Amino acid sequence: MKVGDALREGKVRLRDADLDLSELEAESLLQHILGLDRAGLFRDLGQPIGDVLLASYRKLLDRRCAHEPTAYIIGHREFFGLDLRVTPAALIPRPETEALVQSAIDFVRSTLPHREVSIVDVGTGSGAIAISLAANLPNAIVTATDLSSEALDLARGNAEANGVADRVRFVQGDLLELIHEPVDVIAANLPYVTSSEWQGLPLELKDNEPKLALEGGADGLDLVRRLLAQAPARLAPGGALFEEVGDGHASTVLSLAAAAFPDARIEMAPDLAGTPRVLCVYS
Repeated sequence: MKVGDALREGKVRLRDADLDLSELEAESLLQHILGLDRAGLFRDLGQPIGDVLLASYRKLLDRRCAHEPTAYIIGHREFFGLDLRVTPAALIPRPETEALVQSAIDFVRSTLPHREVSIVDVGTGSGAIAISLAANLPNAIVTATDLSSEALDLARGNAEANGVADRVRFVQGDLLELIHEPVDVIAANLPYVTSSEWQGLPLELKDNEPKLALEGGADGLDLVRRLLAQAPARLAPGGALFEEVGDGHASTVLSLAAAAFPDARIEMAPDLAGTPRVLCVYS
């Protein structure tokens, strides 16, 4: 069998399993097995694929057809131009979260470009936000918090792999409870799936990604409320808070933020799809 035949088999299997993006995912899994980028994969479509590699590819297809996320199968995900290791210890980074990172970067570059900037990433998970901010803001010192020691181990490894371990420290704790000095930027992507939405999530989410990182209570805002209650005492004057929110949460979160920060400028920033996604509070 040739590489192209294996690829066609993978596309058919994933399509028959009613998986979205079946063609791209079949390519990604085969690239992983062969150690090739996309250009290399298509260059080698006419080359034979050995029995061992074919068997390995088919095992990955079995896992994907059982609704295990591709990112967990291949063990990494691209985020904000960085390659991050991902495991079931943490949520898989999503493209919409890049809007939060960009909002924070724009704020620091426009407002605090010439001095050291202190940032807290609350609920860091894989470290996607903290590491992206450190990688793009050389004047930033980032503290990344999480309840999960496994997630912190994962994030610590990603910081080392991306060359920012000297400017990111990791703290195991609940939200901002262990942050005792005011900081310039608070960034957070906290759980915002409602309890009822959790019950209806696709299997690849519900059965694989950590519930702790997804489910946010009856209206999805339990942790957001707690963060906004803690944040005024931890945000330095002239600082900013950036919080990712779920679809339909914008108006409620704006009201909550206005109550917590009555003198701040508060707005919502959209993600790439134009959906209001990032609560921005400028103190």
